[in-house]
Amino acid sequence: MTRHILAISSQVAYGPVGNSAAVPALQAAGFSVVQIPTIVLSNHPGHGKPAGLRLPATDIAAILEKLQELGVLDNCVGVMTGYFTAADQAAVAAAFIQKMQQKNPRLYVLVDPVLGDDDSLYVPQDVAAAIRDGLLPLANCITPNCFELAWLAGKPVATKAEALSAAAALGIDEVLATSIPVAGGSLATLAISKNGCAESIASIKPSVPHGTGDFLAGLYLSHRLRGFDSNQALRLSSAILETAISRSLGLPYLDIIGTLYKPS
Repeated sequence: MTRHILAISSQVAYGPVGNSAAVPALQAAGFSVVQIPTIVLSNHPGHGKPAGLRLPATDIAAILEKLQELGVLDNCVGVMTGYFTAADQAAVAAAFIQKMQQKNPRLYVLVDPVLGDDDSLYVPQDVAAAIRDGLLPLANCITPNCFELAWLAGKPVATKAEALSAAAALGIDEVLATSIPVAGGSLATLAISKNGCAESIASIKPSVPHGTGDFLAGLYLSHRLRGFDSNQALRLSSAILETAISRSLGLPYLDIIGTLYKPS
């Protein structure tokens, strides 16, 4: 039977971020991904002001209702959420995920709380609150960066110890925390769960293209749904991400397809 994953996030035509970065990782692992964009853009804003459109929450609800009618949502083994442009979009997603969980208690829900970076929110406050209050309680796993983890927990995160404390304060089974500063000027990705904490350390590289967090979230979800534990999923996902970053240095975009299908 085909294994479906529902993915709700942004979509871009050029320069993979959001669903455009996460979905290929899931598809390469053999999953059929049901994609719903919260916004469709020509490019990431890092490449200049994009053109595009936002999907109203009513349209997202209508799409989900039709998928529910077709039985597609009942066949999903996982859900992944990412970027939202409005609080009511997040509320619609949360309502349908709750329905899916009621029908399938084994559903694995990964929430990538795309809120901000560099010590500031880049979504409106009400959107951030809607993700925190509506989606996080439904999550089996969340994948915040350092700033997002601190904002969600209301605690400072500048070290590994502080990241562990913040993750514990959230009370979520599994936290994949990225961009955590560690000694030597490197960054850690921490897979924090009830079984402990696994870590992957990487040196800071200049001019890394956008989309690494989204790609990592898709990779990690694919490995977790294939039966790997959090430690194994982090190790395997980090290795693929590092290959993608190495292939992409000097490029204006993250070379996801080349990494997944033409490894070198």
